[in-house]
Amino acid sequence: MTSTGPTTTTVAGEPQPSDEHSLTQGPGGGILLHDRFLIEKMAHFNRERIPERVVHAKGAGAFGRFEVTDDVSAFTRADFLQPGRACDVLVRFSHVAIETGGGDTFRDLRGFAIKFYTDEGNYDLVGNNTPIFWIRDPMKFQDFIRSQKRTPDTGLRDNTMQWDFWTLSPESAHQVAWLFGDRGLPYSYRHMNGYGSHTFQWINAAGERFWIKYHLQTDQGVEHLSQDDGERLAGASPDYYTQDLSGAIAGGEFPSWTVYVQVMPVDEAAGYRFNPFDLTKVWPHEDYPLRRVGRMTLDRNPENYFAQIEQAAFAPSNLVPGIDVSPDKMLLGRMFSYADTHRYRLGVNYTQLPVNAPVAPVHSYAKDGAMRVDFPVPPQPTYAPNSFGGPVADPTVVTEATGLADPGDAVRAAYVAHAQDDDYGQAHTLVREVMSEEERDRLVDNVVGHLLNGVVEPVLSRVFAFMSAIDDEVGKRIEEGYRRQADDVAPTTGQSARPVGDVATKT
Repeated sequence: MTSTGPTTTTVAGEPQPSDEHSLTQGPGGGILLHDRFLIEKMAHFNRERIPERVVHAKGAGAFGRFEVTDDVSAFTRADFLQPGRACDVLVRFSHVAIETGGGDTFRDLRGFAIKFYTDEGNYDLVGNNTPIFWIRDPMKFQDFIRSQKRTPDTGLRDNTMQWDFWTLSPESAHQVAWLFGDRGLPYSYRHMNGYGSHTFQWINAAGERFWIKYHLQTDQGVEHLSQDDGERLAGASPDYYTQDLSGAIAGGEFPSWTVYVQVMPVDEAAGYRFNPFDLTKVWPHEDYPLRRVGRMTLDRNPENYFAQIEQAAFAPSNLVPGIDVSPDKMLLGRMFSYADTHRYRLGVNYTQLPVNAPVAPVHSYAKDGAMRVDFPVPPQPTYAPNSFGGPVADPTVVTEATGLADPGDAVRAAYVAHAQDDDYGQAHTLVREVMSEEERDRLVDNVVGHLLNGVVEPVLSRVFAFMSAIDDEVGKRIEEGYRRQADDVAPTTGQSARPVGDVATKT
């Protein structure tokens, strides 16, 4: 067969002579181990799967655009939510309990995760097609998911196990009623609403805070499958939802959702008739009506499912200035859990994968790790604080994600409440009252020798001040000793400025 495509190569780019035949010792002989192309194909195939998600394993997704249509700047200063703004999005729809090979139309919650690629960083809204959830405390989440999966002995799903957990967890009542009603079996991903579910926090330019809930109402209309149709399609067309979504977009029928929020003034939460941070409850619309924000439209299918959907990583901890968390315990638990599972599934540098990479510039001290492909150029310090132009945190840019009703209860500050909470007092006592004169002499010599081995300004001058703050006399001796010897030290880099013996000082 004559190929009309490009020449096959190894992953390193070396052209190869055959896609069909291994290198052997004669036509009927044994395969030669140094057939590097065969080994590469086999080894890569053995490793081409990554662990499936423990939750939301099966899903589909598409790219699109979010556009602000209404002015909500009175409630948030998030840049991408200001009037006239728009940004690209990735949406992944999924099942909660169903594994990768399961049927799309089993009765189950559906995940509805959105990644907003904003100029202030990626913002992830990781929700479901329901405004509530089974539990309100993350301590029970792992147990809940195990009750919805398979038994350890037979590997089969077990309705008794599910109902056992639900009936022993009365907070699940609202979600159980939702799941077994019509809305528990959507007609397609396009015909279901999405919800942030949790209570979040918005902060405006004046620093005023508001509790909010997200609602995404499908512009296609809410439609459902009957139980019989769902069971039939699960066997006849197990990928029905995925086919419907990709087919509609490919045919130019771009699905869209209108985005709304409910807004609760912060001071109303404490006296409200139920806990507004309880994930098992909704806010009545008559109390907090929907406010329109914008529209989200999906108009582009992924070009590679694995690279762009399977490797997509959504985390509630991806926030932007003007959006914060709330005292919702489940949300606070997810702030750790999601990013942690991505580091397990995809590696510590998962945010460098193209689908997860922000369009905003990244200035981070994260370094190294498996599959590191991005790094600062020119080289910058890998630690903070530093004196050489590395990134500096700015508390005026971000409103702290405290997760507390009163943000004043959470601070980033040293605990200074006692008469001797200073940094230098005990160091001075050690040098002046514990050390002997001979020990102080060696301390001075040791520090001077260390400084002569390549310490540069502005750090050098700060060392003299630092040591003087510990003990004024020792600091002066260190500076004098350094300046006396500095002219005699060869300006070598990365090498000791003077011989270092192997004799330990006996104290």
